[in-house]
Amino acid sequence: MRIATWNVNSVNARLPTVLAWLEAAQPDVVGFQEIKCVDEKFPREAFEALGYNVETNGQKTYNGVALLSKYPLSDVRRGLPGMDASGLESDFEQARYIEAIIEAPRPVRVGCLYLPNGNPIGTEKFDYKLAWFDRLQAHARDLLALEEAFSLCGDYNVIPTPEDARNPAAWVDDALFQPTSRAAFRALKNLGLSDAGELGGQPAGTYTFWDYQAGAWQRDQGIRIDFHLLSPQAADRFQGIETHRDARDMEKPSDHVPVVVELED
Repeated sequence: MRIATWNVNSVNARLPTVLAWLEAAQPDVVGFQEIKCVDEKFPREAFEALGYNVETNGQKTYNGVALLSKYPLSDVRRGLPGMDASGLESDFEQARYIEAIIEAPRPVRVGCLYLPNGNPIGTEKFDYKLAWFDRLQAHARDLLALEEAFSLCGDYNVIPTPEDARNPAAWVDDALFQPTSRAAFRALKNLGLSDAGELGGQPAGTYTFWDYQAGAWQRDQGIRIDFHLLSPQAADRFQGIETHRDARDMEKPSDHVPVVVELED
């Protein structure tokens, strides 16, 4: 089973590019982030024509996530459960999470997430980022108790280590590279989740995002912020990982590229 995660940065604006990649790569399951549309405006028919079942958690203008699967989807959840530790509103107003069981012969649960950016530091946006991380960690702990195969995949908006950035010094004052952001990511992994990139031995310099500005793509000024975090049961089925860097060179590309994991059927 091939499971992809991709921040598409507006599904309607990049629909021909997204469809072309899907037809070439043929993933079984896809988690999209930043679809930037309400559910009614999601181009469902175009993906159904490729054989995908579609579930969305959309939002006007920004945010929004979706799950596509060539297998039936069940137990669909939109949004993380409960209130966060700081008492902020639930992410109903910020559509950042969707989850479902992929009803393959060997089922797997997939949670697709778009973690808050958090900039600028020192504002309620950064507080919300950390609070959202707390809620994700609590949910991951509950999922681990089920002892199921699952992937929490998506745009984590975190640069975990200096090796995950071409120029770490450029990110010192950014929310993505703050010690507290990185510690929150480590705490999530330390619950018992495995970074598929590490499992697959991907080398330093395997980036997933290049800004549109200042020739970042042309100069390879990239960062790795898109991940699959696998439960032990999913890690046992892990067979490989691919970062589709070539998607950044497609016509009208997203600033992120797809990351695909393969699990044993």
